Amino acid sequence: MALAVRECTLALVFITTWLLIKANLDVCPEGDVTAMPSQEISLGSAINISCSLKNNISATRLILYKNKKEIASHRGDSISAPVTDLPLGKTVFDCKLVSANTAKRHVCGVEVSVGVVPEQPQNLSCEQKGENGTVACMWSPGRDTHLNTNYMLQLNGPKNLTLQKHCNGHYCKRLDLEASLTPELPESMYTAKITATNRLGNSSSLLSTFTFSDIVRPLPPWDIRISFLNASSSRCTLQWKDEGWVLLNRLRYRPHSSRFWNMVNITNAQRKHDLLDLKPFTEYEFQISSKLHLYQGSWSEWSESLRVQTPEAEPTGTLDVWYTKQYIDYNRQQISVFWKNLSMSEARGQMLCYRITLQEVTGKKITLQNITSHTSWTWVIPRNGTWTVAVSAVNSRGSSLPTRIEITDLCSTGSLTPHKVSANSEDMKDIVVAWQPPRNATSAVQEYVVEWKLLHPEASMQSPLNWLRVPSYNVSALISENIKPYVCYEIRVHALSEGGRGCSCVHGSSKNKAPLSGPHINVITEESGGALVSWNHVPVQDQMGCILHYRIYWKEQDARSLPEFCEIPYSPSQNSLPINKLHARVTYVLWMTALTASGESPPGNERGFCLQGKGTWKPFVGSSICIAIVIVGIFSTQYFRQKVFVLLSALKPQWCSTEIPDPANSTWAKKYPIVEGRMQLPRDWIPIAWCAPEEPEPLVINEVLQVTPIFPHSQCTNWPKMGRGVQGHFTSKKHIVYSASSLPPSRAVTAETRQLADLYKVLGSRGPDSRPGNPASPLTVLPVDYLPNHEGYLPSNVEELPPQEAPLTDPLEELEPQHISLSIFASRSLHPLTSCGEKLTLDQLKMGCDSLLH
Repeated sequence: MALAVRECTLALVFITTWLLIKANLDVCPEGDVTAMPSQEISLGSAINISCSLKNNISATRLILYKNKKEIASHRGDSISAPVTDLPLGKTVFDCKLVSANTAKRHVCGVEVSVGVVPEQPQNLSCEQKGENGTVACMWSPGRDTHLNTNYMLQLNGPKNLTLQKHCNGHYCKRLDLEASLTPELPESMYTAKITATNRLGNSSSLLSTFTFSDIVRPLPPWDIRISFLNASSSRCTLQWKDEGWVLLNRLRYRPHSSRFWNMVNITNAQRKHDLLDLKPFTEYEFQISSKLHLYQGSWSEWSESLRVQTPEAEPTGTLDVWYTKQYIDYNRQQISVFWKNLSMSEARGQMLCYRITLQEVTGKKITLQNITSHTSWTWVIPRNGTWTVAVSAVNSRGSSLPTRIEITDLCSTGSLTPHKVSANSEDMKDIVVAWQPPRNATSAVQEYVVEWKLLHPEASMQSPLNWLRVPSYNVSALISENIKPYVCYEIRVHALSEGGRGCSCVHGSSKNKAPLSGPHINVITEESGGALVSWNHVPVQDQMGCILHYRIYWKEQDARSLPEFCEIPYSPSQNSLPINKLHARVTYVLWMTALTASGESPPGNERGFCLQGKGTWKPFVGSSICIAIVIVGIFSTQYFRQKVFVLLSALKPQWCSTEIPDPANSTWAKKYPIVEGRMQLPRDWIPIAWCAPEEPEPLVINEVLQVTPIFPHSQCTNWPKMGRGVQGHFTSKKHIVYSASSLPPSRAVTAETRQLADLYKVLGSRGPDSRPGNPASPLTVLPVDYLPNHEGYLPSNVEELPPQEAPLTDPLEELEPQHISLSIFASRSLHPLTSCGEKLTLDQLKMGCDSLLH
């Protein structure tokens, strides 16, 4: 059984081997393709490609292809075609047959290589790394031959030394002989040669001749160390290790931040060297290389870098100090001092702190000191006096010289104000600031300081202050420190001189575009007959640069007309604006937008508003009060009051006059005393020029004159109670008149009655210009038949009343100008005279003058 299994295994192995051999031998079972004269030809040579079938395979047609492109076709069992102008490299030829009712079948193919003869290898050189290294040679093979090329290196030396090594392919450019040369015969000569060979030919390099010292390259030094003497920052000693037969070293070193090396050659240095020119507190990089001979051989590769920082030293230079000041109240101010870090070369160490001294130098000579690790400090100090500040930097080895500046108002001198300050974007990270020098500066400008900070600092951080000093002959500056795109900065240009300080301000950004949103309207209130619009500013992240203006739009609700708007220069401190162009009782819609130099933002929120007009009465009330005060002031003066009354009386038509007054009821009649039955009349009321009566008729009165007070507008049949009028109103003494109930004897009565009648005429005819003491004033002409016959002038029925005496007062004190209007119409308040006992009526009087006064 085991024998049978073994025999089967051997049979299987035999069959598999035969199939593999058969497959390799019969790659093209249906035919062959050949290339004559060879499958590798030189560039420019011609070749003949043939295809033939075998095993009596019949074909309708044979086709030849060159790189899958048909070049020849023939009916029969074979085909041949000449080919020229083949390019460098490989070209594939295929043969296919076509038989009846079958598709094309692949017969066979051939690959033809076109190349050139190898060029002479160039730049042959050999080297041995260190004492125990092996010899390796390098060369340049020249152009690609596009054919299989063999390279062979051969080294010959003393004592019949022969070493060979070879490699294939165009990329063979280096060969290691795997043998070492010894310094036993340092002057012995060695030769090397490289030969390149392919099917088209061969080529050899020139012989390279060298000695042991020429080709041996020492190993780079190692174990490099550095030490500083007495912690000195400028003096140090370098030590290293190298191969024992090295005669020459070279050292290079540089600060780590620099690109340039300092070179030092070291001969017979016994593996150490001193350096004296290093900078304090600076990181340096050191490297060393070695060589066997002063004039022969090559340098070793550079050693690994040694990096070390030199010790600290006392700082040099002074700090760049700037400041700002802000008034808190009438006697306090806040001073903020800023400074920039010293450069590495000036600091010469790690800054431990900064020492600040603030001193008042003119008054109380107050001195304030502090120490901080920050680059700014803030005090609150009195506003009076002259203050100076000094700042110095401190490290472990000492402190720098203090920088002293005087604290003054930075913008106090108007003549030093720079003009036409502008800020333009240069690119995404820079802003160009330009200005013109002060026009009327009394002293020369020593330098300019360009200061910038964020216009809208974030809520969680204070805006850092940046500044740049510019010489006085420059009028522009490029600022790039802490500049971000789409952020607005407040930029100030200060002009400094011995005579004072002047500054100008401008806003700028390195890049801007239209804001992402508009302001948010908070509330709209009615104020002074208009609308007061209040808003929240555009968020900082949506401003996208420096905002130049805000716009407030409004239009009537549901109206199709274009909206109106007003434009407001942007100010971070302004968040409200009154609008007086809205009409009352009209509903409006308002919204706002923001504008930068690149465009306008989308609208903010919309707010509706209707102006009620409640505040429109205030101007009228104010003007009315003013007019009333003026009128009251005018009428409080007696002279103006009289003039106005006279003017109104003259302008009033006659039919609008009041009822005919009863002279007996007048105020003056009841105030003049009666002596022995006679009424004492002042002389001023008796006219000087009485008219001479042409027809004098004596007035005969048979009754004794008795003065009795009566009340006007009363009727005999219904006499009211004392002190009341007919309508129930209280009647003062000014309305009391006197009636004649009895008369004296005829002579006396006649004279007195005439005088009384004349007096009545005077009273009835006094015009508005009549005054006491002016009896010659014009009087109104009264016709003879003036008094009516059907109605009496005096009340017709008077009841008996207790006698009353008029108060004894000076008649000149009570006689004030009064206006007495007479009308041709009968007064409705007078009633017909009826029989009411004995009475005195004026219808028994006859006045015989056409006019009382001409």
